[in-house]
Amino acid sequence: MGCGGAQDLKKVFFYKKTMKRIAVVDNNKLKEIEKKKRAVNLCPVNRSGGECIKILDDGKLYIDEVTCIGCGICTKVDPDAIHIVNLPEELTKEPIHRYSANGFALYNLPTPVFGKVVGIIGRNGIGKSTAVKILAGVEAPNLGKPGTKAAHEDIIEYFKGSEAQGFFEKQKAGQVKVSYKPQQVESIPKQFKGKVEDLLKKVDEKGQLGEVAEALELTAVLDHDISKISGGELQRVAIAACVLKDANVYFFDEPTSYLDVKQRLKVSQFIRSLATPDTGVVVIEHDLIILDYLADLIHLMYGQAGVYGVVSQPKSGKAGINTYLSGFLKDENVRFRDHAIKFEIHPPIDEKKIHELTRWSSFKEKLGSFEISAKEGVIFKNDIVGILGENGIGKTSFVRILAGEIKEIKGHELAGLKVAYKPQYLETSDELVLTFIQDAIQKFEVQLVRPLDLKGLFMKKLSELSGGELQRVHIAKALSQESDVVLMDEPSAYLDVEQRLRLGRIIKDTLSLSHKSALIVDHDLLFVDTISERLIVFEGKPAVKGEVEGPFFMEAGMNRFLKNIALTFRRDEETKRPRINKPGSQLDTEQKRSGRLYYA
Repeated sequence: MGCGGAQDLKKVFFYKKTMKRIAVVDNNKLKEIEKKKRAVNLCPVNRSGGECIKILDDGKLYIDEVTCIGCGICTKVDPDAIHIVNLPEELTKEPIHRYSANGFALYNLPTPVFGKVVGIIGRNGIGKSTAVKILAGVEAPNLGKPGTKAAHEDIIEYFKGSEAQGFFEKQKAGQVKVSYKPQQVESIPKQFKGKVEDLLKKVDEKGQLGEVAEALELTAVLDHDISKISGGELQRVAIAACVLKDANVYFFDEPTSYLDVKQRLKVSQFIRSLATPDTGVVVIEHDLIILDYLADLIHLMYGQAGVYGVVSQPKSGKAGINTYLSGFLKDENVRFRDHAIKFEIHPPIDEKKIHELTRWSSFKEKLGSFEISAKEGVIFKNDIVGILGENGIGKTSFVRILAGEIKEIKGHELAGLKVAYKPQYLETSDELVLTFIQDAIQKFEVQLVRPLDLKGLFMKKLSELSGGELQRVHIAKALSQESDVVLMDEPSAYLDVEQRLRLGRIIKDTLSLSHKSALIVDHDLLFVDTISERLIVFEGKPAVKGEVEGPFFMEAGMNRFLKNIALTFRRDEETKRPRINKPGSQLDTEQKRSGRLYYA
């Protein structure tokens, strides 16, 4: 909308009155004083004698949302740092919480329900953790007035007429006791020193340490120092610490991070068992298959990452996920994505058209006390092989052996081929992203840089990136390298549900364009199902012995894997996404009887 003439400005002022909006400025990104001055000088309200944009005494840029006319000219100064957003018409109230003037705004909250597991789904940076922290009493809401703390009475009045009103009334009356497992479990060793058992004894208000430790398979690490255990063990310790508190509402922020598929399912069953007529559970989860398995009700969260987030009304588990994938909330008349996410059923592979690229010979090797063995295996041209198995069973070691990354084991590399390798644990440095992914920028700008949303990271150092940003950068690096085979270890880690689903398509399209093959280790079954054409299944005993089985074609590989974890899968009739059958159900029994555990 032009803002040059008086008539145009008049129209914009009328538009301002009919449209609710917020202005968000990330002053950590907007550091150049010249850019701030430019934003001030370009603003039509400022130029007409008003004061909409100004530089405060502390040097921060400030936008007055009352006088802002929504022209969006200032955003062009730095689109990554300045956002003027027109909100959905349904948002008639002020936000439940706002971090600062011109800061992130959160609208509405999920509602815990006794006897149910309530799931929360949404992109990173949309306010999921903030919403849970408010419900758990970790963060005090301010009802859109930064620097204040809303009284319980004001919060109850804010939610008057909704189910959340009842929750906050009970919380005020002391009838709700909460327990919260945070997202960042890796910070636990910084806050607590000593053995795992000492930590759990300290928080055990139920006297159930032994029972919970057994259920979460922690008995063997109780005498280990908290700083020496793995990420998966640390996650389960955090879950145990949350559950051992005597509460009637439990909050879990991403409880399956660092866990393998088998552990995810066991933890999900354990968390589901907590929901009783007197106890409610709220879970944030990015693994769609696990969320579907866990949740009775689901709140969708939509908005703009880092700018604002909105919590939808609850839906049933299946309907909630399908609505999220569709990108359209029919009941609230909100389209939050311009496209639906769809799944494809794997077509049968014509074996006559398969051409061998390379193979590895059978081997058996020792890595300390751990033994890894593999039968001869083949990688085809334009082949994408998913790798599934428990933690500690040798998946990473196998990929590193093929990549020639393990110095003490040689002779099993993919000889005569150029190999690109993205490791599980990502290194950082002071190198700029712009330099680190130069090949991707020059050769795959359309295929990688744009869809992975990397342009805004160019001038950051690798050491300044978040986990998800670093992951996306390393994925682009591996896919853009000159190579015949790409080996990737847990590329979906730290990514939200939409990023994971988009990543599957990005990897497939880039590999197809460059005529490369890939071996990909991951624990997200939906991601592996979406991307893979064949599967390697690891069997054996964690920390003792790992056996490489395959590669198999998808049905044979998934049947073998699902048999190991005693589950069956079906396709959702609407979206074609994979879903776990309820153990013991008629469909589960029929598929197990037929031996077709995978989408019979």
